[in-house]
Amino acid sequence: MINKLTQINLAPDGGYKGFGPLGLENNQAPIGVFSMFLTSAIGLITVIGIIWFVFTIIMGAVGIISSGGDKASNENAKKKISSGLIGIVVLISGLFIVNLVGYIFGIESILNIGGFINQITIK
Repeated sequence: MINKLTQINLAPDGGYKGFGPLGLENNQAPIGVFSMFLTSAIGLITVIGIIWFVFTIIMGAVGIISSGGDKASNENAKKKISSGLIGIVVLISGLFIVNLVGYIFGIESILNIGGFINQITIK
């Protein structure tokens, strides 16, 4: 039985290709697969960040409207809006930094958000 196990070819000719969208099918380069994965992850984080920003701004505005002249509630609502603005600035700065790092390492399409949106739409 051990002789039969040693005859199993564990490394096929041409190496492993994987399967699915992250596999190396159709002669894709590994850097292209990595770029596609990174683009998808960054796109998803960006969309979540923008949704959070809009939600925070709306909640801050509702807090200011409903404060009724209470200084503590008004300050708390202003802090929410400031937090949302700081968050969106950090998000946009992070995108620029990732784009710069991608350019330095030669991954030009590291932030292909349009490709990401086309990828998640139902065809």
